[in-house]
Amino acid sequence: MGKVFARLDDVTLTYGDHVVLKNCSLDIMEGAITCVIGLSGAGKSTILHLLDALRPPDSGHVYIGDHDLCHLPERDLAALRQKISLSFQFAALLDSMTIGDNVALPLRENTELSEPEILHIVHDALESVGLAGSSELLPSELSGGMLKRAGFARSIVTRPELILYDEPTTGLDPIVTHLITNMIVALRKKLNGTAVVISQDLRSIFMMADYIAMLFEGTIIAFGTPEEIKRSDNPIVRQFLAGSEVGPIPI
Repeated sequence: MGKVFARLDDVTLTYGDHVVLKNCSLDIMEGAITCVIGLSGAGKSTILHLLDALRPPDSGHVYIGDHDLCHLPERDLAALRQKISLSFQFAALLDSMTIGDNVALPLRENTELSEPEILHIVHDALESVGLAGSSELLPSELSGGMLKRAGFARSIVTRPELILYDEPTTGLDPIVTHLITNMIVALRKKLNGTAVVISQDLRSIFMMADYIAMLFEGTIIAFGTPEEIKRSDNPIVRQFLAGSEVGPIPI
């Protein structure tokens, strides 16, 4: 393993009486794609929200580098968030704005770049996701897969050090899923950054992941390379990967 870029350390988080994460620890390796798998409603997306400082834990710590997000002043937290990008499950583009304006929004809101500089960066981001020439289109004029890619373009336009992908292939056909999976790998290489992917699509995960973590009942029960996870003797992991009704996971 290489250097740890981000870490959840003994995190517990609840929503009302519902315990989502309990004494949960997870290392995010620098320069790698880490995929988090688990049952629906297990709290996988909550991990992204913690890493993006959208929600503090009830106890434990969340680190980005040497920074403990739980104890950073708001001003420092805001600056750190500029290095992190969250790619939403449904792209979350603004319907009234063109694709180009959607992608440019983080630059216009958070930088002092000139408009020509912004347009150049936007063009490069759209070209990187195979959407060159779509800048003047509205979101309603794009297919589901194209919307996902436009969302990716907006996520990378600030050249973040960490990209968080929430269910990037949900609802897509196998061909577009393959395209999106390859694109996540290509974007990580282009940015020379780190990525965390939340997904239920095991085929896609085993194509893109450098590391896989399985979340079960609020904690990470397995972590390793794809081959290590495939060889796991943990009965919960084996049942999940097999998609079997027989095993310790309650149906």
